[in-house]
Amino acid sequence: QVRLVESGGGLVQPGGSLRLSCVVSGSILGINVMGWYRQAPGKQREMVTIITSSDDTTYKNSVKGRFTISRDNAKKTMYLQMNSLEPEDTAVYFCNVLQRGIGYWGKGTLVTVSS
Repeated sequence: QVRLVESGGGLVQPGGSLRLSCVVSGSILGINVMGWYRQAPGKQREMVTIITSSDDTTYKNSVKGRFTISRDNAKKTMYLQMNSLEPEDTAVYFCNVLQRGIGYWGKGTLVTVSS
């Protein structure tokens, strides 16, 4: 069974950067889509960005040009580079993978953007 562990969250000032990591334990065979989602206080969870097995990417409009998703299959790790962070980016960030029709979630890492 796949387990996901996120790291890299923290407190950052507006305009700053963070890089989140998501380590996948278990087999990565059959993973079709990997992605990052976030949930701000009092709001629903939303898609931030996803990457397919063919490296096609999709981004939420508000993060385009600021966030970049990537992965290293050899390290079984997915990354989210976040630049020019804004207070509106404050949320718990979750990684997600879709493997043979089954979705798996990590427990999340908190990102707080504040001066």
